[in-house]
Amino acid sequence: MLGEYPIKGRRASEIAADIEQAVSSGRLQPGAALPPLRDLAVELGVNPNTVAAAYRLLRDRGVIETAGRKGSRVLPRPATSPRDQVPITVPAGSRDLSSGNPDLALLPALAPALAVAAAAGDADPVLYGHPVADPGLLALARAGFLADGVPDGALAVCSGALDSIGRLLNSRLRPGDSVAVEDPGWGSLLDQLPALGLRTTPVRLDDQGPLPDSLAAALAAGARAVVVTVRAQNPTGAALTAERAAALREVLARHPETLVIEDDHGHGIVDRPYQALATADTAHWAVVRSAAKAYGPDLRVAVVAGDATTIDRVLGRQRLDTGWVSLLLQRTVAELWRTDAAPAGPVAATYRVRREAVLAALAEHGITGYGASGLNVWVPVPEESGVIAGLAQRGWVAAPGARFRQQSPPAVRLTVAALPPELAPALAADLAAVLLPSRAGSRLT
Repeated sequence: MLGEYPIKGRRASEIAADIEQAVSSGRLQPGAALPPLRDLAVELGVNPNTVAAAYRLLRDRGVIETAGRKGSRVLPRPATSPRDQVPITVPAGSRDLSSGNPDLALLPALAPALAVAAAAGDADPVLYGHPVADPGLLALARAGFLADGVPDGALAVCSGALDSIGRLLNSRLRPGDSVAVEDPGWGSLLDQLPALGLRTTPVRLDDQGPLPDSLAAALAAGARAVVVTVRAQNPTGAALTAERAAALREVLARHPETLVIEDDHGHGIVDRPYQALATADTAHWAVVRSAAKAYGPDLRVAVVAGDATTIDRVLGRQRLDTGWVSLLLQRTVAELWRTDAAPAGPVAATYRVRREAVLAALAEHGITGYGASGLNVWVPVPEESGVIAGLAQRGWVAAPGARFRQQSPPAVRLTVAALPPELAPALAADLAAVLLPSRAGSRLT
């Protein structure tokens, strides 16, 4: 019994399913303590090992955490409750700075590329047994990877960055393993990891990327993989510099069995040079490039380069579930890429001007913001909820930093991708008014 909710089941799978359904429905709240396994075993009339097995299943599914004698409890944010489950309301007349979306005006028209892809499909219909990757897309991706200093590896096509990262982690890690992740970091990734049964070890960062000492501590503590956003980091906009990348490579060289995953979702929308972490000597590595930010989130296509064994495992598992990513989508992305439908230079320049306008306007009010690249500006604040409410009253809808943080201090994320530079002073003045008499902090982590 847990409060007013009676746990039911005779087998481990039944007990686990009953608790998971209660968490999903809200009858068991995040943080709720579960009964000691021996007490629950007596109440259900089962062997304590059966309850222990049920708790292990729930832990591996990212529903609960177990801490030995301290007992087991529902995770503060279980895998059944993603961070964006409760949408941010955007009242009429307000400007949405919370979405994380690219500017629609900078996305290419899809109809011409889709027509080319459809014609190719008519001429060469895709049936079972057909090659699972479009040769034109792979050729463009390989050339791009090599030009950016990425090692020459095997290639796979997955359904976006998150799908790619999940498959990569599943290829080498087991439930209970730890993954070093940026803090603050991508909220969807922070939700995905417990759903895979993996633990997160936060790595602090500044506007040049993860801090080497923090990464070294995470790896020394047993993290078996690391996920690094090389540029356009979400939510802070951090981008690796050559010096920081070199320092991180030195740390990674001391842990040769670590799976190194580089997320380059900013490919095509940033003008920062790519700083590869993987080298020809890296044993287990992958670089993920998705089409979402440059061509639109509905194009669920990402190309992954990596070491041959890891990519072979990803492809093998893919054959057993989804089979492949639609060749129609792959050919569409290839055509957009081939024709330079969204030229990276002008697109990146536009986003840079908008980011820098906001950062400069904030600085005039003594407010520190971060946004070295990408679509967002990250602003440390003393307390999030009051700032979010104050901005909303003034017509600005921002995203609370809690969606992206683990141990890092409070902040708000402002998606400025579609914000005209001439509105930056008004945004900064309103944020300053909300923060007075206190001031925003200057620490990113």
